[in-house]
Amino acid sequence: MLFQGKDYRAVWIENSKVFMIDQNKLPFIFEIKCCNTSHETCMAIVDMTTRGAGSIGAAAAFAMAQASYEANENRISQLIAAKIKIEATRPTARNLFYAVEKVYAAANISHQHAVDMARYIADECANQGKQIGVHGNTLIGSNARILTHCNAGWLALVDFGSALAPIYEAQKSGKNPEVFVDETRPRSQGARLTAWELLHQGINHQIIPDNASAHYMSKKMIDICIVGADRIAQNGDTANKIGTLEKAVAAAYYGIPFYIAAPSSTYDSTCIDGEAIAIENRNEDEVLYQTGPDDYGNITRVRVANQGSRALNPAFDVTPHHLISGFITEDGIFTAAELKKQYSGL
Repeated sequence: MLFQGKDYRAVWIENSKVFMIDQNKLPFIFEIKCCNTSHETCMAIVDMTTRGAGSIGAAAAFAMAQASYEANENRISQLIAAKIKIEATRPTARNLFYAVEKVYAAANISHQHAVDMARYIADECANQGKQIGVHGNTLIGSNARILTHCNAGWLALVDFGSALAPIYEAQKSGKNPEVFVDETRPRSQGARLTAWELLHQGINHQIIPDNASAHYMSKKMIDICIVGADRIAQNGDTANKIGTLEKAVAAAYYGIPFYIAAPSSTYDSTCIDGEAIAIENRNEDEVLYQTGPDDYGNITRVRVANQGSRALNPAFDVTPHHLISGFITEDGIFTAAELKKQYSGL
């Protein structure tokens, strides 16, 4: 996607170095981070320098390619150790495991195969986002008011995006969409990332508090909800950023369509249902503190909670399939039953 006249992807590889847009510094500072080693790329995934299921998957693929470059005479054991380390960075996102498995298999053939596979996965992810936009656009009417949660734009899917891709296509089609952007606490991916993307794409939007979406639904101010996904179970139960479940519940109550936009690599045919999805619990400081620029433009951290209190910080929740109107993938729009048949053959 274009930013200040230049075409960027969220994450990419050059030789043995991985580059990514530093999402921790957005929207205040636009900066490219360079990861020289597989360890540095792993840490960038852990600390959410890069985030979003597709971009996590691409970064993990590149980390596995870096590990292939770093391996020496104990190549097989080192590749196995690297695979385990990379897979431990973010346990919920299916795309990460999909990518690592493929690059690991390629690395067992040769280093060049590993690099080629990693680049293929990133390209595949971007192309999937583009097709998700085409299919999802058919669901969006003129002047539609759309609720999003977290960030599922081009930053989250290498390019084009998942949940935002249909909105970008709707804008190109002259439909003039309006987006209600959940702030998405505790890391404010909606307020900081989704809003940044929409602003630079010239799309009408307002940031709303996480607990305001049901209010706007009740006032008939939201026509459709589109969110992304980090893992979709065989039956259609879907893990996504914490807070997604309550949006789905409210949408069902008010009769508003609720769609999941995600590439097929997010679908996990080995996971029976949502109960089998591992939910990542992150550091409580993400809840207790917020970051932003001080008067001099330096990113700083301030406590926003009672001193001495503790916090719980689940990164994801699971939305049961019966609350989901459909799944927008690169191959079309499916119900939960159709999705299972499409990608599991069951």
